[in-house]
Amino acid sequence: MKSRQDIDSALAAQYALGTLRGGARLRFERRLANEPDLVAILGRWQTMLAALDNNVVARTPPERVWKKIQLSLPPTKRIAGWNWNYLGWALAAGLAAIVLVPHFTRPTPELAPLVVLNSSDAAKGQWIISTDSNRQTLKLVPVQTREIAANSSLQLWAIPQGEKPISLGLVNTQQTTQLAAGNVKLVAGMTIAMSLEPQGGSPTGQPTGPVVFSGTL
Repeated sequence: MKSRQDIDSALAAQYALGTLRGGARLRFERRLANEPDLVAILGRWQTMLAALDNNVVARTPPERVWKKIQLSLPPTKRIAGWNWNYLGWALAAGLAAIVLVPHFTRPTPELAPLVVLNSSDAAKGQWIISTDSNRQTLKLVPVQTREIAANSSLQLWAIPQGEKPISLGLVNTQQTTQLAAGNVKLVAGMTIAMSLEPQGGSPTGQPTGPVVFSGTL
């Protein structure tokens, strides 16, 4: 069973990420006015997450992208009568809209912090793992993690109590990674760990290298 401090830490993380909404957010803000310890927890989360914002760099699309878009547009000159080439283009564009619009308008599932993976050496950073309400989508965000050798990989494992580790996939060591839990049920008491493996992952299906980050649900 999670302690009150664990619950407050999870709420603070959601508040800092902007995923705590509605009545829960209002109640949390009222508590901030009277609970200095809660303010301190929120401050720690905001400091960790601010480091991620500093790494985001805006990029302008290359000129060739805009030229390609312009060339793909139909001619603006009006043509008398039916133009079957134009009609074909219009039908294709309409079909693309039918297929793509639902994809882009589909709401993105809200993710909430699930667990923080700590290193045995605090100076080597942490990982914040968030998940959706069904615990099927995992988002892993590094917080000041160390670099690893080019011939090595970090691999994420779910370890049920008393059972063998189950691989959840490889992790990008320098940026956000999204993985699917698949058939693995993420339940309380389960350990989530990262091990250092040969490039491409464990050759045996089980951890072969040292565990460098871990946390318990």
